[in-house]
Amino acid sequence: MVVLSCATSAYPTHTMRMTSAKLPVCLSSAKMAVLSCATPACTTPTLRITSSIVPVYSSSRVSVHPSDSPFIPEVNRAVDSLSKEFREVDNLVARNTARVLRAFQRVKVGSHHFGGSTGYGHEEAGGREALDQAFAEIVGAESAIVRAQFFSGTHAITCALFAFLRPGDELLAVAGAPYDTLEEVIGKRDSGGLGSLKDFGVEYREVPLAEDGGLDWDALKTSLRPHTKCALIQRSCGYSWRRSLSVTEIGEAINIIKMQNPGCLVMVDNCYGEFVDDIEPPMVGADLIAGSLIKNPGGTIAPCGGYVAGNKRWVEAAAARLSAPGLGVDCGSTPGDIMRTLFQGLFLSPQMVGEAIKGSFLIAEVMAAKGYKVQPLCRVKRHDTVQAVQLGSRERLLSFCEAVQRSSPVSSFIRPVAGATAGYASEVIFADGTFIDGSTSELSCDGPLREPFSVFCQGGTHWTQWGLVLGEVLKSL
Repeated sequence: MVVLSCATSAYPTHTMRMTSAKLPVCLSSAKMAVLSCATPACTTPTLRITSSIVPVYSSSRVSVHPSDSPFIPEVNRAVDSLSKEFREVDNLVARNTARVLRAFQRVKVGSHHFGGSTGYGHEEAGGREALDQAFAEIVGAESAIVRAQFFSGTHAITCALFAFLRPGDELLAVAGAPYDTLEEVIGKRDSGGLGSLKDFGVEYREVPLAEDGGLDWDALKTSLRPHTKCALIQRSCGYSWRRSLSVTEIGEAINIIKMQNPGCLVMVDNCYGEFVDDIEPPMVGADLIAGSLIKNPGGTIAPCGGYVAGNKRWVEAAAARLSAPGLGVDCGSTPGDIMRTLFQGLFLSPQMVGEAIKGSFLIAEVMAAKGYKVQPLCRVKRHDTVQAVQLGSRERLLSFCEAVQRSSPVSSFIRPVAGATAGYASEVIFADGTFIDGSTSELSCDGPLREPFSVFCQGGTHWTQWGLVLGEVLKSL
C-alpha cells in the first residue's frame, strides 16, 4: 500500500491511496520512505510511501549485458560509433518537420480535405488544392501538382520533360547517364516507336561525370548550345557508382547553365532526395522538380502517386501532359482514403527520411568494416536516401537481396529472382517485402545484374530495422 498524506493547520488532512503489487522501487533494503518539507507558515506536510510488497532490487540487477542486444556485435559497434551522426539527423528531422507543419497550418489543412471525390473530381472539397499548395510551399515552388494518377517517379519526370521540350529542341543530361527507366523515355534506348522524345525530334546529349563521380564543372561551363532547351539534373545516384548531388551543388550547376543560355530550363529528378537537406532545388533556381510518392514524400504510407513542382506555367504544362490540354490541374478524382494518406504521408516524411538516412549510415559502417566498397562513404553527409555497396559478384548480390527479403514483414517466404523488368536494360533483382508494392521508402534493396554487382539499399521506417536485417545479410555473404 502506498499512502500520500499532506496536512496543514488550515485544512483537514487529505489522503491518496494507491495499491501496487509490481511498482519497482530501487531501495537498498528499506520498505518505507518519508519525505517531509516544513515552512514557518504551516504545519509540516508529510509524504508517506509505505509498502510491504514492493519488490526491492539491487543496482546490479539493472545492468545491460551484450547478450540482451537484438543486434550482432558488428551492428552494436557501428551504432556506438554513430551517435554524432544520429544526433545531426534528428536535428534535420526537426527542422524539416517544422517546415512541413508551417505549410499545413498556413494552408489551413482540415479533416474536410480528406473527403476525396469521384468521377471527374469537379465537386472535390478542396483537398486537392490544399495538398498542392502545401507541397509547393514546402519545396519552395510557385506551384505544384500532387496526384495519385502519376504511376511512378518516371511518369512524373516524363510529364515534366514533355512540358518543356518540342521538336528541334535539345535535352542535355548534365550529371552523366540518367536512371535506366528514363532511357526509353528519352530515346537513348529504342522505345519501339511508342513516343519517346527522340521519336518527336528532340535531340539528346550527356555531360559525363568527372573522375571523382561528381559533376564535371569544367565541361559543364562550355556544354550549352543555343537550342539546348532543357538541362536534366539527376539528384540521386540511380544505378551509377557516383556521389549524389547536394542542393548547393545543384544551385551552382543551375547558375552555370543559365549564364550560358538564360532560356534553358532546368529539370531536377528529385527522387530519393526530398527532405534529406534543409532546402529543395526550386529554392536554388530549378524550374521544375518531379518525383514519386512511394519514395520519400509519401512517408511510407502514400499508396501511389507522384508530383511535379516549380514554375506555375510549367507545372500547368506538365499537368496537361498528365491529363490533356485544357483540363489543367482542376480535375481528376481521388478516393478519400487515399487523399488522407497523401496528407498524412507528407507530414510524416521528414521523420521517415531521417530513419532512412540513419539506416544508410549503419549499412555503410557495417559493410565497410567487412571490406566492401560503399557509396556514400562512412559518416559522410548524405544527399539522398540510397546507400550503395559494391559486392563484386552475382552470387553475393543475389544472396544480399535474398537475406533482405527473408527479413521483411511481407512475403518473407518468397525468394526474389533476377529477371527482365519493364524499363530496365539489364536483369534486375528486387527485395521489397513492403506493404505498398514498390515502396522503396519502407525498406528495400535492388541492383542490376552487371559489373560491379552493386546493391542499392534505401528506406526503412526505423534504423533498427536495418540493424536487424544486417545480421541476416552478414550470415549469408
